[in-house]
Amino acid sequence: MLTWEEFEKVEMRVGTILEVRDFEKARNPAYQLTIDFGELGIKRSSAQITVLYQKEDLIGKQVIAVVNFPVKQIANFFSECLVLGLIGGDKTITLLQPERPVPNGLRVA
Repeated sequence: MLTWEEFEKVEMRVGTILEVRDFEKARNPAYQLTIDFGELGIKRSSAQITVLYQKEDLIGKQVIAVVNFPVKQIANFFSECLVLGLIGGDKTITLLQPERPVPNGLRVA
């Protein structure tokens, strides 16, 4: 079992997607996202969300991400946060999002 102290170390924050690019060098279809986390700054992430989401529809969308993992290199890209989603039976990802607009950087509690 995970302890409460361990859970508190995971920083899940809300951010707004500013930019989306195709990630052509990824093994599985993915986008490169640029996300604004308010006072935490701008971070980039690779996300395998191409099945349900078109690039143009993601701009301005708020998402939840873990922002305190170490940077992870994926091909020629450095992912600075992990965008969270729900994995369907066919491995299709549905993004976790706040139910209404909130300030960027708010922490999930």
